[in-house]
Amino acid sequence: MPPAQLLQELIRFRTINPPGNEEPCQRHLRTLFEARGVPTWLLCSLPDRPNLVVRVPGRGEAPPLLLQGHVDVVTVAGQRWTRDPFGGELVDGWVWGRGALDMKGGVAMMVSALLRCLDQGRPPAGDVVLCCLADEEAGGVHGAQFLVEHHADLFRGIRHGLGEGGGATLTLEGRRFYPIMVAEKRICRLRMVVRGPGGHASQTHRGGVMAGLGRLLLALDRGRLPVRITPPAADYVRGIALAMAEPTRSRLLALLDPARSDAVMDEMGTEALRFDPILRNTVNATVVRAGEKVNVIPSEAVVEVDGRMVPGCECEWFLEELRELVGPEPEIEVVSLGPPLQASERGPFYELLGAVLRELEPGAIPVPLLMTGATDQRHFGRLGIQGYGYLPLRLPAGFGQETVHAADERVPVAALDFGTEALFRVLQRYRG
Repeated sequence: MPPAQLLQELIRFRTINPPGNEEPCQRHLRTLFEARGVPTWLLCSLPDRPNLVVRVPGRGEAPPLLLQGHVDVVTVAGQRWTRDPFGGELVDGWVWGRGALDMKGGVAMMVSALLRCLDQGRPPAGDVVLCCLADEEAGGVHGAQFLVEHHADLFRGIRHGLGEGGGATLTLEGRRFYPIMVAEKRICRLRMVVRGPGGHASQTHRGGVMAGLGRLLLALDRGRLPVRITPPAADYVRGIALAMAEPTRSRLLALLDPARSDAVMDEMGTEALRFDPILRNTVNATVVRAGEKVNVIPSEAVVEVDGRMVPGCECEWFLEELRELVGPEPEIEVVSLGPPLQASERGPFYELLGAVLRELEPGAIPVPLLMTGATDQRHFGRLGIQGYGYLPLRLPAGFGQETVHAADERVPVAALDFGTEALFRVLQRYRG
């Protein structure tokens, strides 16, 4: 089945999370493999939220391989779409709809590559375990985390896995890069509390909770945490820099000098946003609550904060950096801390991923990527599975990932065909 056609079908299932309601979508995917006699399982911790697990037999020449992707999507509330976000329309060579990029498009490519192996009688090198997951957009508690904690036996013997987080074209000064995610930042979510005297709003109040809240938000907005150069971030910057002409090459390499990084990024303007979050821990206020009545001065303000730590950073170090930034006033509590995840190895399997991209597009430049967000790989990594963000999409210059979680999400049909061919070649040739 062509990946674009399958993607259109998947988009039409309204799997907005919450509540998810992934079951109809998963059952649809299941029929594709049941029709070909392939073993499948629907496993869930909540009704109507199953995970589909498929095991496609291979040639026995390599260990089993994991392909994992999620079918839940984020909301479209408050967004103005040009087309129906759940219509799965095909217009001028593009498939439109929520999940086209994140990540029903990736699931469609994985499934299409596996169906091609089956239909052409060309089994993959080893068994392939495909997980079509629920709940990724809310942390994977009922998806990947559930499978890892309650069905770990399904993944016995798997050394490597492919999922979201890398593979899409990045065009810079005419050069085409394909970042392959080998590491991701660790989530550290916080609650900050500012306290002070309350009172009647008819009286004069200065320097209270609202003033402290203002100082806190300004400190988070204007401040920078220290530069922390990690191997995957350095290799990403260096891989791009060495392919560029001067003066861009020297400017990018200067980012790897902590004494110069901030000044260089100031000179780069908005282009620095591509590099800044991989070179330091980041922190952003996302939810603010203060006061319940308009005539009452609140005695407490709560700020929920999304923190992301670079690989190898301990929570204690992150809190020390944050305290330097915001000062002694707010109370800081760690609400949730993601599991640590080591960077994946860059041996023969990683080299194959890059080689396939260069075959399909001569001149392509694969580079390792530190993912600033989080994927389900953080759960599978607990089983010792080396994970890579590798869903190749050959995108036109000027179009990237800006429609992910935004209005008018869409993907070119040609990009889906490109990625499916890349995955098929990897399945045929990997050796573990």
